[in-house]
Amino acid sequence: MLEVKEINVFRGDAQILWGLTMKVERGEIVTVLGANGSGKTTLVESILGVHHPKKGRITFLDTEITFKPSFHITRIGISCVPEGRRIFKDMEVYENLEMGAYPEKARISLKETVERVYSLFPILRERKKQIAGTLSGGEQQMLAIGRALMSKPTLLLIDELSLGLSPKITKEIYGAIKKLHQEGMTLLLIEQNAMLALRHSDRGYVLETGRITLQGTSQELLGNEHIRKAYLGM
Repeated sequence: MLEVKEINVFRGDAQILWGLTMKVERGEIVTVLGANGSGKTTLVESILGVHHPKKGRITFLDTEITFKPSFHITRIGISCVPEGRRIFKDMEVYENLEMGAYPEKARISLKETVERVYSLFPILRERKKQIAGTLSGGEQQMLAIGRALMSKPTLLLIDELSLGLSPKITKEIYGAIKKLHQEGMTLLLIEQNAMLALRHSDRGYVLETGRITLQGTSQELLGNEHIRKAYLGM
């Protein structure tokens, strides 16, 4: 479904990603692990068209999207939950969801998609008239995921899903991720919480200083000594 092949990405004069290659197959949950500064967010932004690689190519559903603008990439089926949520804090919950449904195909079925989001996160139905900035951190993350789903994506990217969340809320959100996967959604998770991410994914990549240093099935990575020491504290 998604293939990133040998991309070099710069931010200004600094090279952030070095010959990075990875892929996500249809129906998979794939995790990218890495510490702060490893290049995880730059990878997400490159897939979304925010940064254009100096070398390499990115394809989605057999179509090259390396230099496509972000709005085009969203229209063809990739949506993102950004790090830090970035909801519209001065708008109501429902208005935030409406903003996620800007592609034409999504506007047509807005009511049905909103109901799908409410069934996934019932608290958002209760809070639909509430100003988004007054929600708890966990509720804001649910709203960010719901807004991303409003564009009816084929591939959902989630950058730092569990960052700043309590264990209880994190468990609830991972439960929602499991439901989305069961419904056929393909997901790419960017995470620091290696244990949770690998337990809920099929495969994983380890990103260190802009390079993929390890890859394998989630079970293989959970058993890897480097992963256990560096990310699981074992």
